[in-house]
Amino acid sequence: MDEARLTAWLRDATGDASLVVEGASLLSGGAIQQNWALDVSGGRAWVLRTDNAATLAVSHGRAQEYALLRAAFAAGVTVPEPLFLCEEASVLGAPFFVMRRVAGTAAGHRVVRSETLGGGREACVRALGHELSRIHTIRPPRADLGFLGTAPDDPCAAFIAEQRTALDRQRLPRPVLEWGLRHLERTAPPPILPVLVHNDFRTGNIMLDETGVTAVLDWEFSCWSDPHADLGWLCAKCWRFGNDAQEAGGIGSRAALYEGYGAVDDARVRWWEVAAHIRWASIAVDQAERHISGVEHNLELALTGHMVPGLEWEILRMVETRDAAA
Repeated sequence: MDEARLTAWLRDATGDASLVVEGASLLSGGAIQQNWALDVSGGRAWVLRTDNAATLAVSHGRAQEYALLRAAFAAGVTVPEPLFLCEEASVLGAPFFVMRRVAGTAAGHRVVRSETLGGGREACVRALGHELSRIHTIRPPRADLGFLGTAPDDPCAAFIAEQRTALDRQRLPRPVLEWGLRHLERTAPPPILPVLVHNDFRTGNIMLDETGVTAVLDWEFSCWSDPHADLGWLCAKCWRFGNDAQEAGGIGSRAALYEGYGAVDDARVRWWEVAAHIRWASIAVDQAERHISGVEHNLELALTGHMVPGLEWEILRMVETRDAAA
């Protein structure tokens, strides 16, 4: 981090010629993006978000994520206030944006074991449902979110097509994922009007403390889709961090999540829950390929690839359970 160069840019962005970056420290996590805690003169606590050495093709750039953050902030979603955007790579080597720093923890393994979440676990999950309901008030078309493209007429069919394309580009065949996609194809619910979905709304991307939800983070995968996709993603077993009895992100009950959200089609959520495991398995393969290809040698990326067999097993279990109940 070139603090002198960053200070000069921030002085221009803020109009504060006396601004000084007093400290910059890399925050933990962020396999796809880097997050830096900035301590700025005047007692200002900010976070700078920029690219890692390698990114996923499906991940939005920082300018797009900044636009999403602004849209969510305006809609009343609990997100860090977006402050400044730099699209020039010449400053720090990659585009970045700056947002206010908020209190709380997002670490999944800590959150699911915490006994001090604001209002208790069920209240916290109801609050998560309410956050999703706010996100889903953002609907196409939106000129400021034009980079998301045209909203699909059938979000479920669009998801299946996207995942088939993702699997076709892999070096190795993934028959369980193909089988899971075929199941989704056979059981797809009818089309529904798309909304903005966060598309990675899960334990690990949500800041929480004793007051409750303090921030919804990581908007780089957002798209127009079925609102139930976000609910299914949060309920997926892979985001419960071992606390499997609590179906809503390992934090609380599915019923409390639905209560906080409002009207929910449970069967549609469970379709998207199967879809979530397929999508995460596909992403995990991509993550591992970043390491295997030599683009970015990283132990976390390498280990992510080892999650795939467990995800495939869960897909088999879920599909067989659904078929038996049908």
